[in-house]
Amino acid sequence: MKDNIRAVITLTLITLIAGVLLGYVYEVTKEPIAAKTLETKMASYRKVFEQASDYTQAENADPDTARSILDDAGYPAETVDECLKAVDASGNVLGYVMTVTTSEGYGGDITISMGVTNDGTLNGIEILEIAETAGLGMKADTDEFKDKFKNKRVTQFSYTKSGSSADYEIDALSGATITTNAVVNAVDAGLAYAESLNR
Repeated sequence: MKDNIRAVITLTLITLIAGVLLGYVYEVTKEPIAAKTLETKMASYRKVFEQASDYTQAENADPDTARSILDDAGYPAETVDECLKAVDASGNVLGYVMTVTTSEGYGGDITISMGVTNDGTLNGIEILEIAETAGLGMKADTDEFKDKFKNKRVTQFSYTKSGSSADYEIDALSGATITTNAVVNAVDAGLAYAESLNR
């Protein structure tokens, strides 16, 4: 009986000590991780909207409205996580940069950043988070794939397996149709949201 009590006390102490240590590590690493995440996101915004001097809060962008717009447009699996105005040195609004997440990836959520000008031109996309299959879906994070979206003025993209012949068509990644579809839907959701902001 005493051995059992001793074992319970020992396990309890080990659990408490481990919990305190994990809490300490979390507190120590929380701020550097948040700073690195912000730095990565801002670097991606500069890539997708190079003409902008700064990025400011978009007053007309709010999560509830975004959810409603995406649901109405047929993108229930996509979320606009953040939307900022891209402005020039004089403060003129050039368009929007946004972060969009889709839950339709093969390996889980895929998060992208994208820049859309006032006339609806998609400057480009960057991948912020992706965990797809190496050698297949991970090819979505290559310039070769991302450049297919660059400087296109379309209201909606679609993917094709037979070779793209129009600006709105994106060649599907070989062996990674689910990933291609997820990225296309994330981009299309962002385009739908950007269009609503320009109305």
